[in-house]
Amino acid sequence: MQKRNDFLGKIYFRGLDRPTFMDVFNLPQDIFPHLDTLSESIIIHDYTAKMGSFKGRSILHRNAISLVLHGRKTMHFSEKTVIVNESEFHFLSCGNCMVSMDLPKRDIFRSILIFFDDKTLAEFYLKYDSIISALKRDKKIRYEAYLSFKKDDFVNNYISSLALLTQSKKQISAEMKLLKFEELMLHLLEKYPDMILSFQPGSVKEFDDLEIRRIVEANVTSNLNVEELAFLCNVSLSTFKRRFTKIYHTTPNKWLLQRRMEMAANLLNSSKEKPSDVFYKVGYENHSSFTKSFKQIFGITPKEYQAQKLNV
Repeated sequence: MQKRNDFLGKIYFRGLDRPTFMDVFNLPQDIFPHLDTLSESIIIHDYTAKMGSFKGRSILHRNAISLVLHGRKTMHFSEKTVIVNESEFHFLSCGNCMVSMDLPKRDIFRSILIFFDDKTLAEFYLKYDSIISALKRDKKIRYEAYLSFKKDDFVNNYISSLALLTQSKKQISAEMKLLKFEELMLHLLEKYPDMILSFQPGSVKEFDDLEIRRIVEANVTSNLNVEELAFLCNVSLSTFKRRFTKIYHTTPNKWLLQRRMEMAANLLNSSKEKPSDVFYKVGYENHSSFTKSFKQIFGITPKEYQAQKLNV
């Protein structure tokens, strides 16, 4: 069976008014056709994708380190939207995320992925307890589920060494994979101790009402629909709508429309903003759908609204 390096590219159909999803993809399970690979505590995989635009839903069942070699993509987490590019590398805790990518037809996205479980991380902390305890002394560590680091010379050489390992026809031993994992972690402990110690993955949980509010309001200007917000909150669509109405006393669609249009109006009150430049800032894919929504709330087009406000 062929490895599904292009698995994310198959889940989004273009040419529709709204994205159509085939499935939620489970990582790393859906990358590997052989179940014996999934029994390993650390998995190193050289991932490539060659495609146009896509948008998809993924669940990380293990923590991951993404070492991007080429390309760029957008990732929506529960309370943060990040642009993943080749100048940085990223730590991702297990959980739900939305991924979108827009690549020229002949371009590729390439990243070396390191999947690891919570036990591997716990054993690392235990093995190097004396170092870690000294670093933690008299410090208050804020726990984070996502981290981004700038690449340096060490990391670039480290990525090259991983690329050589993955390109070899030999299977990478468990000992070598553990060695490479610890090599990067120790480097980060020396260079960015507070950041790397803040990475504390946890199991997927049900969010309380305050966290639901944080997730919704952090994604107001993201191009996400109600179903996608429910996915990030790790609840069904019906549960999300019920809890949203309880919190905001209106439906998700009405609240998002009103909030986004209020933000658009504030932007249009400035002569520096053109209506054609505002739509993507408030979470719309195109100017026509933005104009239609704006007229629904204000009764006039964005251009007419700005002309009235600025007496043009």
